[in-house]
Amino acid sequence: MVSSVRVELIFSLFPSSLWNCYSLLHGRFLFLNFRLLAVFCVINLLNYVDRGTIASNGVNGSHRTCTKTGTCSSGSGIQGEFNLNNFQDGVISSAFMVGLLIASPIFASFAKSVNPFRLIGVGLTVWTIAIVGCGFSMNFWFIATCRMLVGVGEASFISLAAPFIDDNAPVAQKTAWLGIFYMCIPTGIAVGYVYGGLVGNHLSWRWAFWIEALLMLPFAVLGLFMKPLQLKGFSHTGSKTPLTSPLTASPEEAVSNSSNGLLSTREDSKDGSKGAPSNLNELTRFWKDLKMLHLEKIYVINVLGYIAYNFVIGAYSYWGPKAGYNIYHMENADMMFGGVTVISGIFGTLAGGFILDQMTSTISNAFKLLSVATFLGAIFCFAAFCFKSLYAFIPLFAIGELLVFATQGPVNYVCLHCVKPSLRPLSMAMSTVSIHIFGDVPSSPLVGVVQDRINNWRVTALMLTSVLFIASGIWFTGIFVHSVDRFNEDSEHQISDAERAKSPPLLEEKTTEVSIES
Repeated sequence: MVSSVRVELIFSLFPSSLWNCYSLLHGRFLFLNFRLLAVFCVINLLNYVDRGTIASNGVNGSHRTCTKTGTCSSGSGIQGEFNLNNFQDGVISSAFMVGLLIASPIFASFAKSVNPFRLIGVGLTVWTIAIVGCGFSMNFWFIATCRMLVGVGEASFISLAAPFIDDNAPVAQKTAWLGIFYMCIPTGIAVGYVYGGLVGNHLSWRWAFWIEALLMLPFAVLGLFMKPLQLKGFSHTGSKTPLTSPLTASPEEAVSNSSNGLLSTREDSKDGSKGAPSNLNELTRFWKDLKMLHLEKIYVINVLGYIAYNFVIGAYSYWGPKAGYNIYHMENADMMFGGVTVISGIFGTLAGGFILDQMTSTISNAFKLLSVATFLGAIFCFAAFCFKSLYAFIPLFAIGELLVFATQGPVNYVCLHCVKPSLRPLSMAMSTVSIHIFGDVPSSPLVGVVQDRINNWRVTALMLTSVLFIASGIWFTGIFVHSVDRFNEDSEHQISDAERAKSPPLLEEKTTEVSIES
C-alpha cells in the first residue's frame, strides 16, 4: 500500500499523459490478474465437482438388499455394481487422498526448480487420465487405484494455486480473492451432487467421470503450454538475482525466465553444474523447511483447528445425501443437499473473506472470525439434526453451513501469512496433507463403521457435528498467541507494488511496446 502511494506521488511529477498510461496499465493488470483467478477457480470447481459426483446417489448408488421373503434388489451405481459395504464405500471416497498426501509435498518442493505452471499441467494431465480410468473401472480395487491417481493429479494444483492468488490479489482484497477461490469447494461439491444425480440416472455413472475428464482436458493443456509464472520468494539455486514471473518482471526478464518452462540459470554458471544441488541437498533443504514450518505455533494451531473442521465437512460432503434420504425421506436428496450447500457455500465463503478484509486482515482477527463462525455454525447444524421436521431442518442447516463455510478464506489466509513467502507452497501442501490424513480420510470410513453398528443416521450425524465445537475451541486459543505477518520477510525476493503495476500481465496474448522519448 505504501509503495502504491509513493508511485502515485512520483507519477504526479510527470505529465498527465504518463499518469493516464500508468493508470490504464494498472487497471488492465488487475483485470488480467482476475482472469488468472477465474482460471484457477474453474479448475478448483472441477476438482470438487468430482468429489460431489462420487458421493451423489446417482453415481455412488446403493448396495444390494434382500427382503425376508428372499427377494433381492441388484442395487445401483458403484456400490451396487461392485457390491460394496459401507466401509468399502467410504474407502472409495477417501482413496484419492492417498495420492494427494504423498504428492503434495513433492510438488511443493519441485516448485523451487521447475516452473509451477508446468507442474500444474502435468498434475492435471494425470488427473484427467485417472478420471477416465474411473469410468472404465471393473472392480473395487481398480476404481480405488484410479481414485488414488486422481489425488496425485490434484496435489499439483492444491499446493500452488493459493500462493499465486495471494501474490497477485490487490492488497486490500487478499482474503476476498482467497474467499472467491475457496468458494469453489462447496459450490463444486454441490454441483457434483446435482450433476452426478442427473448423469447417473439418465446415462450411467461411468459417463459422469468421462464428461469430467473432457472438461478438465483444456486446462491440462493450458498448464503445459501457457507462459510460465514464478512465485514470490523463490529464486533458482545458484542465481544471484531473484527470478521473477511475467507478472512481476520486465519484458526482457519475462522472456528469459519463460524459456522451456523451466527457471533459467545465470550465464556465469559456465559448467552448468553450479546451482544444481544434489538429491541429498534437496532432501536436507526439504526437512529444514519442514522443521521451520512446524516450529511456527500459529501454523500448528491453525492446522489443528482445520483438521477438526475438515473431519466434519469431509463426512458431510460424502454421507450428507444418504443421511438426508434416510432421516427425512427426501425424495431427491442429491438435489436438496446440493442446493443448500451451493447457496450457503457461496454466500458463506464470500462473506468470510469480505468480513476479514473489513476487519483489517490480520492473523489475530482471522482467528477471532474462525472461532466465532465455527461455534455458531456448529450450534445451528446440531440443532437442525435434532428436529424431525424437514421444514425445520433445511433453514437451520443452511444457516449452519453458511457460518461454517465463512472460515475458508481466513483459515487459508493464516496458512499463507504466518510463514515467509518461500515456505508458502510447503505450508499449503502440509496443511492439505494434515487436514486430509487426520480429517476427511478417516472420517468417511469411521462414520460408515459407526452407522453400521448403531444403524441410526440421526445419532451418527449429531456425533459428527459435535466435532465442530472442538475446532472452534482450538482456533479460539490462536487469538492469544503472539503472531507476526511474514508476507514480506524475504526481502531479497521482494517485488514492489510499483513494479507489479508496471509489469506486463500473464494472460495477455499480445503486448505492444510504448516508448517515451525525452
